[in-house]
Amino acid sequence: MTDEALFDPKGLIRESFAIEGIGAPECRSIFLDWALGLPAGYDVRIEASKLITHYRDHVPEAHPMLQTLRAALQEPPEPRRKGGRSGRI
Repeated sequence: MTDEALFDPKGLIRESFAIEGIGAPECRSIFLDWALGLPAGYDVRIEASKLITHYRDHVPEAHPMLQTLRAALQEPPEPRRKGGRSGRI
C-alpha cells in the first residue's frame, strides 16, 4: 500500500487535481466528502497536512484544492453566542 493510499484511500483528493477547470466550490465539496470518510479519531488537520506535503510539488500553487487543504489547517474562529435570553439581557 502506498503512502497516498493511507491518507487518501478513495483517491478523492488525487482525482480533484486531475479535473480540468475545477473550482473552489467543487474542491470544498470533495474535501468535505474526504474528511467525512476519515476513520474515527483521525485529525483532519494532520491528514490535510500530509496531503499538502504529498501533492505540493506536483500541482500548481494556485490550484483550488491545494488552497482548500491549506484552509483546513487554520484554527476555526472562536464560537460566539447567538441570541437567546441571556444575549438580550
